Amino acid sequence: MAAAMETEQPGLEIFETAGHEEQVPREEQPKLEPFYVERHSWSQLRKLLTDTRKYHGYMMAKAPHDFTFVKKNDPEGPHSDRIYYLAMSGENRENTLFYSEIPKTINKAAVLLLSWKPLLDLFPAILDYGMYSREEELLRERKRIGTVGIASYDYHRESGTFLFQAGSGIYHVKDGGPHGFTQQPLRPILVETSCPNIRMDPKLCPADPNWIAFIHCNDIWISNIESREERRLTFVHNELANVEEDPKSAGVATFVLQEEFDRYTGYWWCPKAQPTLDGGKVLQILYEENDESEVEIIHVTSPMLETRRTDSFRYPKTGTANPKVTFKISEVTINAEGRIADVVDKELVQPFEILFEGVEYIARAGWTPEGKYIWSILLDRSQTRLQIVLIPPALFIPTEDDAMERQKLIDAVPDSVTPFIIYEETTDIWINIHDIFHVFPQTHEDEIEFIFASECKTGFRHLYKVTSVLKESKYKRSCGGLPAPSDFKCLIKEEIAITSGEWEVLGRHGSNIYVDEAKKLVYFQGTKDSPLEHHLYVVNYENPGEVKRLTERGYSHACCVSQDCDMFISKYSNQKSPHCVSLYRLTGSEDDAAHRTKEFWATILDSAGPLPDYIPPEVFSFESSTGFTLYGMMYKPHNLQPGKKYPTVLFIYGGPQVAVAGAPVTLWIFYDTGYTERYMGHPEHNEQGYYLGSVAMQAEKFPSEPNRLLLLHGFLDENVHFAHTSILLSFLVRAGKPYDLQIYPQERHSIRVPESGEHYELHLLYYLQENLGSHIAAMKAM
Repeated sequence: MAAAMETEQPGLEIFETAGHEEQVPREEQPKLEPFYVERHSWSQLRKLLTDTRKYHGYMMAKAPHDFTFVKKNDPEGPHSDRIYYLAMSGENRENTLFYSEIPKTINKAAVLLLSWKPLLDLFPAILDYGMYSREEELLRERKRIGTVGIASYDYHRESGTFLFQAGSGIYHVKDGGPHGFTQQPLRPILVETSCPNIRMDPKLCPADPNWIAFIHCNDIWISNIESREERRLTFVHNELANVEEDPKSAGVATFVLQEEFDRYTGYWWCPKAQPTLDGGKVLQILYEENDESEVEIIHVTSPMLETRRTDSFRYPKTGTANPKVTFKISEVTINAEGRIADVVDKELVQPFEILFEGVEYIARAGWTPEGKYIWSILLDRSQTRLQIVLIPPALFIPTEDDAMERQKLIDAVPDSVTPFIIYEETTDIWINIHDIFHVFPQTHEDEIEFIFASECKTGFRHLYKVTSVLKESKYKRSCGGLPAPSDFKCLIKEEIAITSGEWEVLGRHGSNIYVDEAKKLVYFQGTKDSPLEHHLYVVNYENPGEVKRLTERGYSHACCVSQDCDMFISKYSNQKSPHCVSLYRLTGSEDDAAHRTKEFWATILDSAGPLPDYIPPEVFSFESSTGFTLYGMMYKPHNLQPGKKYPTVLFIYGGPQVAVAGAPVTLWIFYDTGYTERYMGHPEHNEQGYYLGSVAMQAEKFPSEPNRLLLLHGFLDENVHFAHTSILLSFLVRAGKPYDLQIYPQERHSIRVPESGEHYELHLLYYLQENLGSHIAAMKAM
């Protein structure tokens, strides 16, 4: 099994190529000159790099993202609908909230460029960014966030409440909702707190936007933004400095779930409140509780004398224990005056590992639209079995230490209250997790309908509409014994393939589906027309027919559709043109997808256009041994001269053969469970694969010529630990092999400090400049 290097700094491999535009018969080829690489001093290269970065900043302006469409309350009023979004301010280069007005009508003879209006006043002067806490810094690593400022926000449509974190504070403002739109920037209001440390992952309660929840020191807290009442809900973390003695967390996604499954939260508000007899209501929060007692602890020490410190992390290496997980519910009773009357912590009536035998990872979770059920997507450890389950809240009982009282609570839960496995798929390879799951409102008590995407049926990810029957389980808790894995499995009444073909529906990294339940249409992004281009498509999910493409060919699009499916935004670009962001209106009242069309409405970000001397890369393709066409891009020198040979750099994400390697995995038994076991299985069952796939174990096969290998690594890397580079160096030294090493003492897996990023690129360019020709000459002599 070949090794792949999990790295933010991809590998570079050196090849040679001739600068011919056309094929020339061998006997007619001109005599090739020796390699010539133009050389610059370190200072000259630094200036070139600085200038290039300025040009890149000009060409690749930070595009707005995280769009929210909001309709005005008064259709006859003077103001238009709005879109809100995060974008980088041109003045301070920090992410903040902006909005643009959506005009009712446009002049089709002219292109309208929407203005960006700041939603927040005095930003960022009144917002306390400060230095990022350790927890924030690690979360930003997992999310690959490189900007500063506001990274995300929550919005409650009915009240018009925005909630966001900025630095050490949580803030809120109101715009839209019953008070209408503001016409001037708003001053953010700080959510005051008694918490001594950082608050993270704030969320508005959808059933009552005066209440928010957040994570503080690995426990869940709630706060009322109007009355300022605050309450800690969970008490699993002891806030000890010693990681060994404080292994539990509530409402937090652990390392592997964040890094390998793209889940960054561990709690979910119920969308509906339950009324009480005295005029109050009950709010519910589903959360994940983690126990990492058996997870290995690793230590990362800063080498800087003035800041020398050791950070400790729970890190499950492949083949070792993962965190033990379970679901719990925090039930908060609010009285008629809007204050907290009671808080009850609830646990499953039976242990998680009994109800969900063989489940290792809670990949996704949430509530059905009515708040009647909890849903979750679960994976086994080998990631070859996926289950979608529904869990009735009645399956949770109040946490009780007294055994007799607990048994009374268990006995009070009827046998008919059980989980439902509404969908299951298995494979002999692995299952990729994605974000495509849409549950329809229930119209029959004994059925549930949903849209899900699967690769297991055809090898390509496609959409399926599924109807499952919620039948009572054969398992009777009151009779004793343990449930069998099939006891909770539901009958699939109907499964309709909405899309099909040798292409895929996109479902990760911001790609999702948008369902118009009124017209029975689903909008999705995919590669139907070309694997080189991402497009927005629409199809009827009740009677699937032709899939209609809505975006223009020749570009790759990333789209966001409005909640009412009447507008969409596309960020699009190609190898010749930097990205544009445009707004389109969707027209056509019929539920036939073929009649849905788009109308250009306005531009949000206009393309700066390529620089005058810019030469775009050329796309090439070839057929793989399995018969599929693979693609690549070639960037040629601007002053390419036919007949002259040029050293060539192959830019790849991973591989054991790369002359540069950034933050490489060199020994697979040192990497995490979720990623490594997905592809290589458990190390006990694949000893040879782990050995052959680990480049550190192949050190004696490395080249003996100097300047053939450059290793770059951040010393504080908590993902691919510096131990990977250390052990490779030990084996290289033992084998008598040369290497070059560049360390970044204050960096983690990704380079965040601008000076470090500039130095990384500068060192890389200088290394290639100095060694390209000699590398190829040495390879030709071998």
